[in-house]
Amino acid sequence: MKLKTLKRKLLRRPGQRAVIAVPYIWLLVLFLIPFAIVLKISFAEQELAIPPYSPLITTDPDLGRLNIALNYQNYADIFQNFWRSLGQMLNPFSDGNGNNIYLLTYWLSIKTALTTTLICLMLGYPIAYAISRANPSIRNGLLLAIMLPFWTSFLLRVYAWMGLLGHNGIINNYLLKYGIISQPLDLFYNAFSLNLVMVYAYLPFMILPLYTQLVKLDGRLLEAASDLGAGPIKAFFSITLPLSKTGIIAGSMLVFVPAVGEFVIPELVGGSDNLMIGKVLWQAFFDQNNWPLASAIAVIMVILLVIPITLFHHYENREIEEGAR
Repeated sequence: MKLKTLKRKLLRRPGQRAVIAVPYIWLLVLFLIPFAIVLKISFAEQELAIPPYSPLITTDPDLGRLNIALNYQNYADIFQNFWRSLGQMLNPFSDGNGNNIYLLTYWLSIKTALTTTLICLMLGYPIAYAISRANPSIRNGLLLAIMLPFWTSFLLRVYAWMGLLGHNGIINNYLLKYGIISQPLDLFYNAFSLNLVMVYAYLPFMILPLYTQLVKLDGRLLEAASDLGAGPIKAFFSITLPLSKTGIIAGSMLVFVPAVGEFVIPELVGGSDNLMIGKVLWQAFFDQNNWPLASAIAVIMVILLVIPITLFHHYENREIEEGAR
């Protein structure tokens, strides 16, 4: 109740209302309006016209009325043979593919994004913790080293990995030259190269939120835990990890959400067996010129991402309100 009362008092001030309105305007202009346009297109039909889809609302001049035509076929195509394909994918004795390419694409996208997020968390947490506990005189230099790859074009960095991992790439040539291997390793255009480059690209997005949270951790808490007989491992799981929960969640969101829709990395290093949603959207939009189908695919993907994020924020706000009572 105290938190709600404080919010009401803040909203009474014009300056506070203006500041709070900025993110809502941003959300409206850059998400809700574009999403509404994509949602409208998803219920249209493909046509050989400019734009290449039918209008949803037409006027009948003879009868003087408006006609609304909603086409659900795009969603029906996406969910065709849904349960049978889902059963095949979950069945450990089948090939795990199913015959619904859209369901398979959603599954591969989410699985790759989850794998990337977990690996980034396991690698990023120790790095962020080490930087937060480093001498303040070198801390900024370490953070600069984390952000340094952003000074180079993202596409060039992906091409550099292609040169490293290729069949005739630097790594294979080096290993062959010194007799470590007798034939080139299969490092490129597979799940290994996809996950490796995805982790490389998104690791800084995990480290920075974790560092921001860990650097604020009061070291006296760890000293008190040590005085009370807690070892380093117990102190970490009892104090450090719970207090860094916000950074873990923020970093995971920053990695998982863009990783689901990644297009460049799967296209250049993923191979044909690692088809993700970004490639399917590209093919529907540009190769097939089927904007309604591509819009329906994008709408379902957004819903799959927005619902758990919304539920999480609702849970977090409820915890904050309960803690403020």
